Amino acid sequence: MVPDADAAYRAVLARDARFDGRLFIGVTSTGVYCRPVCRVRAPRREHCRFFASPAQAEAAAFRPCLKCRPEIAPGLAHADSSRTLAETAARLIDGAVHGGQAVALPTIAARLGVTDRHLRRIFQAAHGVAPQGYLGTQRLLLAKQLLTDTALPVTQVALASGYASLRRFNAAFAERYRLNPSRLRRERGRGAADAPLRLAYRPPYDLAPLLDFFARRALAGIEQVEGRVLRRTLAAASPKGERLAGWIEARFVPERHEVHLQAAPSLAPVLGAVLQRVRRLLDLDADPARIDPVLARLPVPLRPGTRLPGSIDGFETAVRTVLGQQVTVQAARTLVQRLVARYGEPVETPYGGLTHLFPGAAAIAAAEPEAIGRLGIVRQRVRALQALAAEVAAGRLVLDRGAPLPATLQALQALPGIGPWTVQLIAMRALEWPDAWPASDIGLLQALGTRDPRQAARQAEAWQPWRSYAVMRLWQGAQPGPRPRKEPLP
Repeated sequence: MVPDADAAYRAVLARDARFDGRLFIGVTSTGVYCRPVCRVRAPRREHCRFFASPAQAEAAAFRPCLKCRPEIAPGLAHADSSRTLAETAARLIDGAVHGGQAVALPTIAARLGVTDRHLRRIFQAAHGVAPQGYLGTQRLLLAKQLLTDTALPVTQVALASGYASLRRFNAAFAERYRLNPSRLRRERGRGAADAPLRLAYRPPYDLAPLLDFFARRALAGIEQVEGRVLRRTLAAASPKGERLAGWIEARFVPERHEVHLQAAPSLAPVLGAVLQRVRRLLDLDADPARIDPVLARLPVPLRPGTRLPGSIDGFETAVRTVLGQQVTVQAARTLVQRLVARYGEPVETPYGGLTHLFPGAAAIAAAEPEAIGRLGIVRQRVRALQALAAEVAAGRLVLDRGAPLPATLQALQALPGIGPWTVQLIAMRALEWPDAWPASDIGLLQALGTRDPRQAARQAEAWQPWRSYAVMRLWQGAQPGPRPRKEPLP
């Protein structure tokens, strides 16, 4: 929601990064819209119009600033923890655009169980623009980022942004931005072959606990955390269904409130999807101005800018959560490490410590149960892993933020060996649900000074709709050694 015009203009004058991604300024004298952190001279108040999103600004015929680059601004990942139909539709559109896929609004409407007309109506009411306008903006902004920060051929940029032909891409880009793609690339002022992809976030950002979380769980061969740098391997499916493998390096640049991302050349056709997955992994779209006032009610000291460790791959996160039942972080990492050594696929990287991909769902589903059991994984857990893998491999279970929350939670709960604690942890990290609450978690009960999950749940009502963030802070503030409560196993 855009603040009132006077407050919005004060944010512009102060270049207030807390409003980045929440506020965009259209300047009538130039026809350009900017982020509030733009370093150019502030426009006069009477020349400013204020918008809640790039799509709204572009619907009003403004084009994006080439200096502050609205395409790298943080998004609004948790606009509403209730996951309204309009928010879910936006997530589905974002996922398809960044995956370079065609977007059919009737298909999205059918998936949400509403008519195409109803989807357009509720989307317009929630986002201030029609779904097609939102879709067009998302495609062009992704293309603008790839043109600016990479050396991908223009044809490949067009395909990665979801355009079926170069001619249609060039026409749409020139019509909306009054600039053809090749000219934008020439006017960048520098080559992009070695330039990182830039991803902005809203400060504050409590970086140390997030990197510590990843470092304590890092798998040899798959992940590395060194200082402010996180590296890992990953695979992603191209729009043609090809499985592309490679690596990423995410480097935090706190003085700019940015993450600078490098990716393997092999991932070039899926860079849009990689960008989105890194944003989710590092929770770059969180809004501390909304979350921190709620976390201030916790019985532990407030650390401004708490972030929720996300997921680079929903299946991987779910597997690691299942193997984390009843054991310490170190023991869970040992079990997962054995799974990677047995079923992980080798991959070439320039880093000696990155050698394998995490096993895919199809590989786990097809494995002999006895072979998994010989890794030290108990029979009930093997059954849970393979049931989960079979559902994901068959496409019946989708573990990402675009998935319908109630149906996905119900499907997870129905799997053998997966109880409420596991479901809530998967929802928190893989589905990016900001209000998950693993009520039986012993670390939480310890931090809250109780042994009664019901009492803890009543206390946690005060932290809605950000209980997932409360979980992270309570874990950080608890004594070492928390254990999850044992899951009911058939």
